[in-house]
Amino acid sequence: MRKYLFLIIAACLALAASAGDTYTVVLDPGHGGKDPGAVGAFSKEKDLNLKLALQVGKIMEEQYPDVKVVYTRSTDIFIPLQERADIANKANADLFISIHANSSESKKPRGVETFILGTDKAEKNLNVAMRENAVMKLEADYKTTYHGFDPNSIDSYIMFELMQNIYMDQSLQFAEQVQKRFVGHLNRSDRGVQQASFWVLLKTACPSILFEMGFISNPEEERFLNQETSMAQMANALVNALGAYTHKQAVKKETLVIESSKVNRTDVGPASDLHREINKNGQSNGTVRQAPKMTYYAVQICAVKALLAPMDPKLKGQECGYIRNGDWYKYYTAADTDRNKVVQAQKELKRLFPDCWIIKFEK
Repeated sequence: MRKYLFLIIAACLALAASAGDTYTVVLDPGHGGKDPGAVGAFSKEKDLNLKLALQVGKIMEEQYPDVKVVYTRSTDIFIPLQERADIANKANADLFISIHANSSESKKPRGVETFILGTDKAEKNLNVAMRENAVMKLEADYKTTYHGFDPNSIDSYIMFELMQNIYMDQSLQFAEQVQKRFVGHLNRSDRGVQQASFWVLLKTACPSILFEMGFISNPEEERFLNQETSMAQMANALVNALGAYTHKQAVKKETLVIESSKVNRTDVGPASDLHREINKNGQSNGTVRQAPKMTYYAVQICAVKALLAPMDPKLKGQECGYIRNGDWYKYYTAADTDRNKVVQAQKELKRLFPDCWIIKFEK
């Protein structure tokens, strides 16, 4: 069981974090430096991996300060496989994401697939693992570092069958969310969630995946992977997958987790303006009191990309305010400075909104 659980809103990715805790995500751009990875007609895997990892990390760091992003590399340098796992373990990572691009001798294969640690005996998966693990042969005296493991010997992979990964279930859940976002939202070809014997996944002490963004050997996919718009879409899809995964983890553990989202007064919709001055006749004078910022809790019920009318069916008759976060409008109700009151309100609102959650913001 991981020490910290966080709820990230899948639609708008507002990070949920309990006060004072940090959720650490380690982003691992595969290959680098003297190791180019797969090579396409005009691009190299190492560059695509790094570009996607940096964009994913940027989204997390800019929008959700309660997430700590750690990179195994942030420049074009070579990092040994074991050191990548060591970086994650030293950071006490909650999740490890190794980012790659696929390749094939044929130009026909295409699509995205996500690997978790396992001993699937399918020849294609063993070949993928061998290719990725072969990176260790670029290291001096690699047999000593990897205790005699030979990435090109089938016999060496017997050790993976003897090692039970306690994070298998969580890794699978996250992998499924990744595939769902890329296939369902970006309409990419689905190669599914696979198991393979990757050294870097074996040695990370947390839920972990190795994600293949597409085939650099496929001319059409190579063009797609090198487009700025495609890279932005993929970065958001990965963060969306993280949001859905942590949401399910929090619900499964019945853990109440608080969103950490600081917003300016101008970002808060009029229905939630809690500081209007009232004149002697009990009427609002339309001015906003310049009060010190206060912490509020509320029950968020949905997030959409367009303002809703007060009687919109999505709100189910609830009087709601909203917080604007980029292109998203996060609708909430039952705002109060007393968290206990909001917890009680959430219990009642679950009849109408089974997936509603508690958020925290300053105003």
